[in-house]
Amino acid sequence: MLVSAALTALALAVPQVAAHGGVLAYSIAGTYYDGFKAYNTATGQVSIQREWDTYNPITDPTDSLLSCNTNGASLGSGQLSATVAAGSSVTAYWNTWPHTIGPVMVYMANCGSSCTTADTSSLSWFKIDQAGLISGDLVDGTWGMGELVANNNSWTSSIPSSLAAGNYIIRHELLAIHTSDQPQFYPECAQLVITGSGSGTPSGSYLVKFPGAYSMSDPGVGIDIYSQETTTNYTIPGPAVWSG
Repeated sequence: MLVSAALTALALAVPQVAAHGGVLAYSIAGTYYDGFKAYNTATGQVSIQREWDTYNPITDPTDSLLSCNTNGASLGSGQLSATVAAGSSVTAYWNTWPHTIGPVMVYMANCGSSCTTADTSSLSWFKIDQAGLISGDLVDGTWGMGELVANNNSWTSSIPSSLAAGNYIIRHELLAIHTSDQPQFYPECAQLVITGSGSGTPSGSYLVKFPGAYSMSDPGVGIDIYSQETTTNYTIPGPAVWSG
């Protein structure tokens, strides 16, 4: 109830200039964190979330700002990081989400030293969670984004329990594909300090860059779902999920 009321207040505080949106807040291991308030100056804002400035999507999979949205900047002295043990749950809360066709993907990246000074486009990202076409066909089936909407516009993932301790960024991304051959990417990032005794470190094909992980030639990115509406298979873009 408290989380729902807080999210309602956040949504009302943001100008509804577009029928899209992004992550407004997080619940991490039971602690609630306000997100960055888009359409407001970054000056004076304090959040674990990186800056994101618009409810509009990124539509080019090679966009230089794909890692953490427009503009993905650190908040400097206002940039916080949430400390959480590996194995804990992370729930991201969106505004009232208008799209139900497309996958949900969750990535992380190890910053090495402080994430506040990290250039997110240079980090190596690994996927910890995803959900694409869950049942049915491409047009009328149940998608990850449909499940997100049904769950109070939220998505819960678990940080791999074997993940090595360190400074990380978590990246939540929705990919709306309801418009033919025009993907809509909605990524947002938040900073974490992972604790625990794990030693797991993703490598090889599990690691990708943003931009670089996707292209329009990917079958799950450049797609016209209406020309193949009876199809019951969908290929989620990006690497396989690393579970530790």
